[in-house]
Amino acid sequence: MPIFESSAGPIHYRDDGDGPAIVFVHGLFVTSTMWRKVTEPLSQRFRCIAPDLPLGAHATPMNASANLTPRSVAGLIRELIGSLGLDNVTIVATDTGGAITQLLLADGCDRIGRVVLTPCDSFDNFLPMSIRVFQYWARIPGTDFVLRPFRLKIAQRALGNTLAKHSIPEDVLGEWVRPVLQNKAVRRDVRAFLRGIDYHDTLAAAETLRTFDKPVLLLWPRKLPFFPFAHAQRWVQLLPDARLVEVPDSYTFVSEDQPELMVKEIEAFVPQRV
Repeated sequence: MPIFESSAGPIHYRDDGDGPAIVFVHGLFVTSTMWRKVTEPLSQRFRCIAPDLPLGAHATPMNASANLTPRSVAGLIRELIGSLGLDNVTIVATDTGGAITQLLLADGCDRIGRVVLTPCDSFDNFLPMSIRVFQYWARIPGTDFVLRPFRLKIAQRALGNTLAKHSIPEDVLGEWVRPVLQNKAVRRDVRAFLRGIDYHDTLAAAETLRTFDKPVLLLWPRKLPFFPFAHAQRWVQLLPDARLVEVPDSYTFVSEDQPELMVKEIEAFVPQRV
């Protein structure tokens, strides 16, 4: 994988295909492999760039002094897009990556041409209430014991089953949890991110995005553990140019549960190079 030397430290990223650029933004405790089912077919027509952001599953820790608040991580995406010389970029985001994308858009990035949001943190749901325990873990020293169950495959599978309706392969789940379990510096990085989360930032970003007039596509299942369908409907009402597609038979990770639908919708949404 290529490495981007960001202001915070080295970021590995996947860069496949040629054509209009699509940048994929994942969430907490996963890597760019979560996009594998959609980037492979999309790379036949698009340039697919998927960074491993410093959100707890990254293999290489950031600099010890790095600022890793959500807004700062959004800035790293802006840096990556600029360093690669990309323009008219499509952002595809999910989970915590959706909140990061909202902050990126609210703070301004002229190189972004359109956005695809799959189920993600929005408004005051940053983080979802049921997983805010991780924010307490980030703030209280000596609490790494809460991560120990995830050494077991049964716990990893249980976690995966809350994210995808159809089973995520065990080797992928293992790749996602291994860094935070084994590397103290990775835990330091993700703690810094978690401590920086404030839902007032996403509420403010949503207000700013009322004037974001570029196309936005929302791919969102109706029944989800963490991200209510009402939030997708609220985005359609709030954004000037947004369209909602209801995704059947899926949980949060649409790229796992409905990759063919996701590929089809993105291919129709992103203009082809003439």
